[in-house]
Amino acid sequence: MKRTGILIVFLTFFLNICTVEAQRLPSKKQLLTVLRLANNYFMNEWPDPGKPVVTNKERPSNLWTRAVYYEGLMALYAIDPQKKYYEYVVNWGEKHQWGLWGGTGTKNADNQCCGQTYIDLYQIDKKSERIRDIKTCIDRVVEKDGNEAWSWIDAIQMAMPVFARLGAVYGDKKYSDKMYALYAFTKNNHGGNGLYNKEEHLWWRDKDFVPPYKEPNGRNCYWSRGNGWVFAALVRVLDILPKSDPHYNEYLQDFKDMAAALLTVQQPDGLWTASLLDPGHYGGKEITGSALFTYGFAWGVRRGILDRSRYLPAASKAWNTMVRDAVHKNGFLGYVQGTGKEPKDGQPVTYASRPDFEDYGLGCFLLAGSELYRLR
Repeated sequence: MKRTGILIVFLTFFLNICTVEAQRLPSKKQLLTVLRLANNYFMNEWPDPGKPVVTNKERPSNLWTRAVYYEGLMALYAIDPQKKYYEYVVNWGEKHQWGLWGGTGTKNADNQCCGQTYIDLYQIDKKSERIRDIKTCIDRVVEKDGNEAWSWIDAIQMAMPVFARLGAVYGDKKYSDKMYALYAFTKNNHGGNGLYNKEEHLWWRDKDFVPPYKEPNGRNCYWSRGNGWVFAALVRVLDILPKSDPHYNEYLQDFKDMAAALLTVQQPDGLWTASLLDPGHYGGKEITGSALFTYGFAWGVRRGILDRSRYLPAASKAWNTMVRDAVHKNGFLGYVQGTGKEPKDGQPVTYASRPDFEDYGLGCFLLAGSELYRLR
């Protein structure tokens, strides 16, 4: 009995040590090493940033998936200002003449996503061509009646930060006013009563998933990456929106409520499954949603919005698991769910599987790691 008791004490101590290690935030050097590894892999794979992307069809490289990557690259550049990063992203904009897929008349939020980086680059070097087309496009949206454009929640991340950035550049509240009108319609009206469940504080991806639609376990269907898009969008808007904005507090409350809900469904390994409330439905590791939640947690802790003692261990655990289980020796990222809109899409998701697009997963990963770096 005595030896058994000693063994139990030892095992308990060992498990506690492992838990502490899993939740420990890596050093700045460790964070930067893995971020550089993953990003260099991609830049080596795509030496020409203007090259079209070919999957089931050919698309220009200013599509949304690549735009999300550049959001991540700009975050990396902010903490690791290497000339090659800046030249790579400027080259991307120049290859497309700072234009949008679909032109300035596009109403599709996906096609407006590249504007986030165009505007960020304009802030660095105020060349009018960098902001010309995205401003023209969004001005047309502002002037248009109706607020139904964001009928799927991914659109919130693709376009909402563009409005916030233009508002910051021009000091014109017409952008923040229209941004709220679009956001509020998605939140409160699409799908009948809105795509945001105000009781569970999570979002249905679009009208196809509002009740009576249910997951196999009978719970609501909340897709991980879709909720990640909203969570990241709130970060990117709150980071630059003046606190005097009449809707700032609503965005902030939505962010805090989402964070609390997401914390309760984090899995024991630190990640989130594709279906947030039904881990058995296409369960297993998935890093795009997990990275976006990590990004939000880290930002919230850094800004003093989220409780450090609760959310930093969760963010650190998620990051450590992603690095340990998903990052290949050459920097390729495993466990990235391909494009789609629900848990079953882009399957199977494994360590070795390649999604249809490699870029957006890396963008999410770079956002998360860069924000954790700023916490050190």
